[in-house]
Amino acid sequence: MTLLGAVPSLPVFDIAAAVEFYTSKLPFRCRYQEAGLAILVSDAVELSLWAANRPDIPGGEPHLAGSASCSFRVDDATALHRTCEGIVHPNAPLHRTAWGTREFSVLDHDGNAIRFYEVL
Repeated sequence: MTLLGAVPSLPVFDIAAAVEFYTSKLPFRCRYQEAGLAILVSDAVELSLWAANRPDIPGGEPHLAGSASCSFRVDDATALHRTCEGIVHPNAPLHRTAWGTREFSVLDHDGNAIRFYEVL
């Protein structure tokens, strides 16, 4: 048995607003969208968004929106960083790490953190 990939799944309050954010501010396009789920793609990666806006359903509570994070490996963190003005996480600007990456993070409209990193 071999693991072949992973798909991050982030909780957001409003699926339509989240899709608008990811497709206008980041290099994603929407492959599928309904009231409670969206699947976004960019090159070889996929990202799922799920609606955390139902206080009456366990696991759907609104306080979950913006409580997650994920990472994407990219081939040029500097180039992507230039397109992310205004959404870069205030505590995670573009920087080189001791573990051999160049990386930065952005915050989506709900506050989920998305880290983009390049292996140097």
